[in-house]
Amino acid sequence: MKHKIIAFIDGLIPYDYILFGSVFFLFIVLIILAILLRRKMGLAVSLVLLAFAIFFLGPTLGYIEMHKYLYKNSLTLDSYKKLHFSQAVVVKGSLKNESKFDFKECKITAFVYKKSKNKYKNYIFKLKPLQKMSILLQEDIPKGASQKFKIIVEPFTYKRDFSLSLKADCK
Repeated sequence: MKHKIIAFIDGLIPYDYILFGSVFFLFIVLIILAILLRRKMGLAVSLVLLAFAIFFLGPTLGYIEMHKYLYKNSLTLDSYKKLHFSQAVVVKGSLKNESKFDFKECKITAFVYKKSKNKYKNYIFKLKPLQKMSILLQEDIPKGASQKFKIIVEPFTYKRDFSLSLKADCK
């Protein structure tokens, strides 16, 4: 756990610090405003609740949305094939950099799900994938460029029909 926290802190960019600082500043301003308006109890309680909601939800949701915007990418699944003589699935695809920054590294994850004719079961199957496998591309990907990749998901022993999805986190 300690290593994950240290890796997270090392991966922060200046925009993250600005986000965290502005959320903390807004929290302090709302608390001070609630103290000044303590005579109007309903408004003061609402401001305190709003301040704590911003304090707890702001950094998390802001971090996620900001990184989606700053490091926007698109994944294309070119092909996937279950191998007959080994317990593996080969996934081929490409990653396109659509952001305003060059990517230094990208973690691409392939998720394998059960497949059913029932759309509600398919939704439930996506909550718990059968298998997932990740690769780390540590190549520079300039703005607007694409990079091909191949992931081998193994050991894969599921015999029935399955589906795949891809996700990429780039920095």
